[in-house]
Amino acid sequence: MNFQNIESLQPVVNVVNEAAAALDDKNRTIRESAIPEVMGGALGAAVGGIGSFAALYGLGTVGLSAAGLTSGLATAGAIVGGGMAAGVFVLAAPVAVAAGTGVKIAANIKAKQLHQEKERLYKEALQKHQAIIQALKDESDANRERLDYLQSLNLLLERAVKDLRQDLDAS
Repeated sequence: MNFQNIESLQPVVNVVNEAAAALDDKNRTIRESAIPEVMGGALGAAVGGIGSFAALYGLGTVGLSAAGLTSGLATAGAIVGGGMAAGVFVLAAPVAVAAGTGVKIAANIKAKQLHQEKERLYKEALQKHQAIIQALKDESDANRERLDYLQSLNLLLERAVKDLRQDLDAS
């Protein structure tokens, strides 16, 4: 993938914004650009922990004294045919499962957000690219500095559209 996270899309956002500014101001050139250098170079472990803590508290002699903790661990370990040491692992399992589930949910949410942002930017970059091509035709008699600026935007938008399309096709 060309864009691994939302932050990696920022250069595309900058180019799209610059294209919008260029289309709004027919006198804008690289000198007025917000990105002249670019233009020139064309969320679960806490829930599992609470569950294990509650289980430890309630399984043994009620309370969090040494006797309460050791009897709680021994009772939890007996679930799997072991003693206190096995109880540690029995009570730690919900933490690990909840943490893993939380990480997976968070990763899925981020991936969905990234895909949606890529789609939005793709549409916007494509629209701006077409508008810049039209501006190049309409302003064919503009000064060299303006034409170079529009051509730089054309190349950057062309690349952004290509890279975004490639990422969208891969997902």
